[in-house]
Amino acid sequence: MAGRGRPRQFDRDLALRQAMDVFRQRGYDGASLGELTEAMGINPPSLYAAFGCKEALFREALELYVSTEGSTTARALSELATARAAIEAMLHNAAKNFTSHQPGRGCLVVLGAPHRTAENGEIFDDLVDRRERTQKQIRDRLKRGIADGDVPKGADVAAIAAYYATVLNGLSLQVRDGAPRKRLLAVVDCAMASWDTLVGAKH
Repeated sequence: MAGRGRPRQFDRDLALRQAMDVFRQRGYDGASLGELTEAMGINPPSLYAAFGCKEALFREALELYVSTEGSTTARALSELATARAAIEAMLHNAAKNFTSHQPGRGCLVVLGAPHRTAENGEIFDDLVDRRERTQKQIRDRLKRGIADGDVPKGADVAAIAAYYATVLNGLSLQVRDGAPRKRLLAVVDCAMASWDTLVGAKH
């Protein structure tokens, strides 16, 4: 009982950020307890005491990611004046964020659990749902563009949103394979060059 109330001997916020980086590099399944504790600078008992278990740690790391680096997608889609500008900013921000460190780090929502297993089922389903929500945000931004007049009324909102969500997710896979920022930005430029064709714009 003498140890009750003793302050933890580590910075919990910093440890969580270090765990987030490991999960971005290795995914939920690939990140071993040893890798996590080494990166976090703590031992397994401290991890369990502070976070509960590996799954609980991943979920906290995911929330940290979504509220920090992962928040740029929602901001771009809500703040830019036109749908085209919003989607372009969304993709540019992703390309820059994913390559802001070396080696590059992709999106945790995409790379966290790319395959469903018996061990990660609930996490996999959560990440699928989050990716669907991002695609819905793109659809909603396109619908707003139609209402504002910067997207033609006949545009296939669902197909366009699926296309740009696929590009967004694909940037993470490129980063995982070692693609430099220049290549990612070239992909973004190609995707935006297709805008007029996709929305059916007439000149």
